[in-house]
This record gives sequence, structure tokens and C-alpha cells, in this order.
Amino acid sequence: MRMPKIRSLTQPHNSEELEVLPIVGPGKVGKSTLVAHVCKDERVHNHFSEIFFVRSHELIDDKLATFREGCATKHQHRVSDSKRDGRLLVIVELIGDLNQDAWNRFYFVSKQFLPTGSKIIVTSRSEKIARFGTTRVLTLKYLPQEAYWYFFKALTFGSMDPKLHPRHVHVAMEIAETLSGSFASANGTACFLRDNFDIQFWCKVLAFLRASIQRHVFRFGGHPSDVLNKNRPACLQRMGEASEDFLIYGGRECLSQEEVPKIRQHDVIFGSVKPHGKFEVLVWRSQIPPYYSYVNTCEIRELKTIGAKRKRSMKT
Repeated sequence: MRMPKIRSLTQPHNSEELEVLPIVGPGKVGKSTLVAHVCKDERVHNHFSEIFFVRSHELIDDKLATFREGCATKHQHRVSDSKRDGRLLVIVELIGDLNQDAWNRFYFVSKQFLPTGSKIIVTSRSEKIARFGTTRVLTLKYLPQEAYWYFFKALTFGSMDPKLHPRHVHVAMEIAETLSGSFASANGTACFLRDNFDIQFWCKVLAFLRASIQRHVFRFGGHPSDVLNKNRPACLQRMGEASEDFLIYGGRECLSQEEVPKIRQHDVIFGSVKPHGKFEVLVWRSQIPPYYSYVNTCEIRELKTIGAKRKRSMKT
């Protein structure tokens, strides 16, 4: 149902209204991947003369002037191909919500300077952007648990036959249930498990994940992935380091040609890598278009012990 709805962008739009399709879904659920596949679709690619990508920070007033000038230039040099007639497809990628005034300014500029027949796709984690759409919102969700398990199993075992490793399968299924349907967590965790196929290690990972997530739910009222999807920091631990908090402040997407951190997030959580201060880690490098790398900003904080607090209070 998703692809036919987006391919409807190539259909004539009788109204003079500039058409906007909102796409909503949690972080790393596949919004950018879906849009990338749509843009590579031959029918979509042939329908529009060019595709613009706009990020949240480009919707402020000074950046908006640059967008307006670019649209005006394209409008003045319209291609003569009657099939496309200079139409532009604008992809707006929002990190979170966008206030109505900022959207109204962007929409006014777009309607004024985009050639007739141009259309807009806007993606965000926030369901509030549905109000910007001229069509029904397209909502992406994580896989059902059964489908997610098959996905995680394929990543974890690769070319190995899972039936030959029944204990590993049982533990892997339990681990998958702790990941809250996150594609990034599935890829990172599966990679780490493949690197150490010892069943005792897998059991330690499972016990650690359960305890860490239960602790997070107790302290902050939600799974770490759910908290991050609301643009709030998550507070985890490092395996074997109960005296530390591992804070994840959120992340960004990097294009395939951009330089990314060499440190993997799972090497910090499960391994011996311990950077200082705030630092960036590589969460996951996607193997399908648009080949984004996902990077998180993190920090390790030492927990203050009760004994240390008592000593300070006695001195005072």
C-alpha cells in the first residue's frame, strides 16, 4: 500500500493547491529508505525534473531565502521536456516537530516559486506534521514481533543453520524481545553476537540487556528506544560497569560519503572501549539505499557512591 500511495505523486493534481504528503514514523523505522526507493523509481524519476532535499535547519528565514532563490532559478530555466515541464519534488526531512508559522512561511515560498505540478514529501517522527498534509498521512511502524524475530535471526546467524544451534536460537529470541523492534539495535546487536558465538557470552548479554532496560523503565518510564524517539536522552549502562551511566543524547544520519566515527556503540556498551567526555559512536551503517550511517552522541558518567557522599557530608 505504501509504494502505490507515493507513486500517486506522479498523477495529475487538478487543484491549484501545492500537494504535500506527510510520512510519519519512529526513528530509524525506514522513512528515509522508503523515500530513497521512491526517488529511484523510474516513474517518479521521470516525472520530476529535479529532486530537492531540505533539512530542518534550512527552514529558518536566512536559509529559506537560499531555497527561494534556487526555486526561482529552476523556474526561469524550465526544461522543455513536456513530460516533466520543470516539475520539482521537494523532500523535507524534519528531526521533530515544526511550528505552524515556520511551515506557513516555507509553504508560501514553495507555492510561489515552485513550478506547477511540483509536490512535497515531508517526513518526521512527530505525528503533528500530519496537519501540514494535503493528503492522508502515511504512517510507518516497526515490524510485528514475529517478523522482527525472523529479521534478527537472519542478521545474527547469517549463512549458519540456526537449527544446529538450538540454545543460541533460544537466547537470540529472548534478546530480540528486549530490542523494542529497533532496526538499528538489531543490526548492532547481531553484529556483536556474531563476533563472539560463545553461548555463555550470549547469556551474559541477555541478562545485561534485561537488567539495563528494566532499570531504565523504572527511572524514566519507558524503553530507551521510545525515549530517544521522543528526542530525549536515554540512560543505559555498560556491561560489567555498574558504577557508570552511559548516556545517549540522540543522533544524526550521515550520507555514504561522509566521514563517520570509528568507534561502534556496541563496543562501548559491551566492550572495553571507554572514550572520555562527550563523543560520537557509529550505531549502524545501512546496506541499502540511501546507505545512511547512523551516529549517536554519547557520554559516560561515573556514579557518585553513597559512601563518597557520606564522607563529604561528615567533612562539612
